[in-house]
Amino acid sequence: MDLDELDGRLITLFSEQPQIGVLGASRELGVARGTVQARLDRLAQQGVIRSWAPQIDPASMGYPVSAFCTLEIRQGRGHTPVVDHLSGIPEVLEAHTITGSGDLFIHIVARDNADLQRVIDAVVDDEHVIRANTAISLATRIPLRTLPLVRATANPA
Repeated sequence: MDLDELDGRLITLFSEQPQIGVLGASRELGVARGTVQARLDRLAQQGVIRSWAPQIDPASMGYPVSAFCTLEIRQGRGHTPVVDHLSGIPEVLEAHTITGSGDLFIHIVARDNADLQRVIDAVVDDEHVIRANTAISLATRIPLRTLPLVRATANPA
């Protein structure tokens, strides 16, 4: 889906002021309330806007240790058994199928380094996981972001 300039402004506004509401957005952008609602509905229906949920900071909830693991899994059974296993571990925030020497790339969090060992032990406690290679994140330099991509798509050069 191509985003136009109004889509870009709308997404930016809701990203920067998530509590603004449809009426506030229509006033801020100078467009009809119905236009704002129709655009939001279309963006949500097409999957551009995936959620209206708040963004949660695990560190603020007592999970300041963040790490990334590359998992090598047994071949022949697919990723489903391992993904099902990982889905049961609350500290696993993301899992991605990847190319290269590993099969899955996961983002995990923990309360401290000892707790990280517990989380890693839980991750590899599945018969389909052969090996895990873990890297602890020391600092987040660029957090997950999408607004630059929205701006580039909505306002092509």
